Amino acid sequence: MTTTPQRLFIGGEWTEPASGHYEVIDPATEEAVGLAPEASRAQVYEAAAAAREAFATWSRTRPEERAAILDRAADLMQRDFTANAALAQAESGATTATARGMQVAVGAARFRRYAKGALEPVEEAVPPQINEAGPMGRAGIFGALAVRQPVGVVTCVTSYNNPWANPAGKIAPALAMGNTVVVKPAPQDPLSVFRMAEALAEAGVPAGVVNVVSGSGAEAGEAAVDSPDVDMVSFTGSTSVGRRIAEVCGRSMKRQLMELGGKGAAVVLDDADLDSAVAGIGTTFSFYSGQICTAPTRVLVQRAVHDALIEKLTAYAGQLTVGDPTAKGTVVGPVISAAHRDRVESYVELGRKEGARVVTGGERPAPTGRGFYVAPTLLADCTPDMRVVREEIFGPVVVVVPFDDEEEGIALANDSDYGLIDYVWSGDVARAFRVARRLRAGGVGVNTIGRNMEAPFGGFKRSGVGRDVGSYALHAYSELQAIVWPG
Repeated sequence: MTTTPQRLFIGGEWTEPASGHYEVIDPATEEAVGLAPEASRAQVYEAAAAAREAFATWSRTRPEERAAILDRAADLMQRDFTANAALAQAESGATTATARGMQVAVGAARFRRYAKGALEPVEEAVPPQINEAGPMGRAGIFGALAVRQPVGVVTCVTSYNNPWANPAGKIAPALAMGNTVVVKPAPQDPLSVFRMAEALAEAGVPAGVVNVVSGSGAEAGEAAVDSPDVDMVSFTGSTSVGRRIAEVCGRSMKRQLMELGGKGAAVVLDDADLDSAVAGIGTTFSFYSGQICTAPTRVLVQRAVHDALIEKLTAYAGQLTVGDPTAKGTVVGPVISAAHRDRVESYVELGRKEGARVVTGGERPAPTGRGFYVAPTLLADCTPDMRVVREEIFGPVVVVVPFDDEEEGIALANDSDYGLIDYVWSGDVARAFRVARRLRAGGVGVNTIGRNMEAPFGGFKRSGVGRDVGSYALHAYSELQAIVWPG
């Protein structure tokens, strides 16, 4: 456990929380990792006011200056890499490889990416237009320029599954564009975000440009959204919470970037490389213990290869080591909390009641006698109307639904409230692309779960609003201004 209670970061000052502290719990050991601050509503408003005051100057800084600060911050995150990864692992329950490679390393890389992003052009010429004389004035040729301007104060509400990459993917592009930020970390693992703030402060970010406020309940997050000083909210989390945030934003027309839930369809066609499909789908069992919105959790498989795929997925799950995430060889760590473990288990039990067959998993493993563990679970004999097929479970649970022909597979994939990332496996690439183009999802992986980190990321339907990643994130944290002049 870290011995010093964490303080809030408001207006460039480390500030004692008005509402005390709460314990952050290691999901693998159930022991306290540290004490996180409970911000009052007034303190969150104070943070937003500090960001508003800092915006006037920060938005006018030279892009090179913003780039240098982001680059130095990445250096400092890398300097303290080992300690940062250990904290992230203790807070989130991630395995060592995930905490190092997918959390801290990706977080630092995103700051480097947007240090370069700060230097990207923000002006785009619009073709000139010839106007005839009329009520609007004399005839002439009018030039135009589309200019991307910062939005203003951005509240960043981050997810618990990655306390480094997710906040970095919001904070870095927002700052690169000249915005100031109020960051509200997930209550389960906020300490890593304060380490990020420390790096930014040491890197020379001016007072008020970055503010971090945390809390165990809803109060701090609600204040960070409804503050009149906030112009935009960037949120990663559940669709239900996203809907409530959108309602508040709508009342004052705050801009939104929402990355919400997912129930990714993995369409496995009868000519697929099943080993490749299993390797991709199987990551749901292990990566973040299934706590990832992009996971291929809903497997739609053509009947000719259904039984073979079930057999291979069962074997894959059986080879995964569940246990202490700090131990060498562990593949599946705990889920984030006891409450979330109970939620995932309740879905597995619901699947049983709905008629699904538990092929593997379904029990509570206790590899160390403590911790919030869920066994990798495969549910077969599922039908499209089952709640386990339709609702996001957010754990190491895969459901399998068979289909007969390509048209049915596409229809099943699209029969969902969600549309974040879907997947297609086929030995015929042209066929796979044909199917991919018909899927109602913000992204489609063809024969891979890999991502291109310059490609736009976001969801259709209830999976979100807007796009980020790469230069698309710079666009997301900016407003377009048109400047017109006579030639």
